Amino acid sequence: MRTGIFALLSLCLLATGPALGQAAETPSGYPVPRFVSLKVGVAHGRAGPSRDHPIVWRYVREGLPLRVTAEAPDWRRVEDPDGEVTWMHHSLLSGRRTVFAPAEIALRIRPDPDANIEAVAEAGAILDLERCADGWCRLEAQGLHGWAPADTVWGLLPSDLGLD
Repeated sequence: MRTGIFALLSLCLLATGPALGQAAETPSGYPVPRFVSLKVGVAHGRAGPSRDHPIVWRYVREGLPLRVTAEAPDWRRVEDPDGEVTWMHHSLLSGRRTVFAPAEIALRIRPDPDANIEAVAEAGAILDLERCADGWCRLEAQGLHGWAPADTVWGLLPSDLGLD
């Protein structure tokens, strides 16, 4: 009888626990890593997860994509497109998905390298991410929409491309 109860209890615990390879629980309940964007026009990145830590970076680009790499209650450790790592208060971050263009990219009317160009995003542009498929992402900026190869922008996870 004890073995049966133990086996049943073990099975229940396995069924309710996280699956192998899933992200651990976080204070926000969201997975890490993930991408967010800067919600405000000016924000400070700190050396650690509190206002007691010194400011190490000043961000001045609303919408800048940031990769969340760790969490503490109310604070997120983020990496920017240049690889700088700082801590930011969660209230400065948005779930809005954006990407960063490290170099000039053509936005095409279809996900095809021979398709007509709808617009050109300059190096350093921040674009809204609409969706990705087959190695291409549909992006939007200033009311213009177009497709760009996924490897031409920063701010994507393998899961965005269906590679997880």
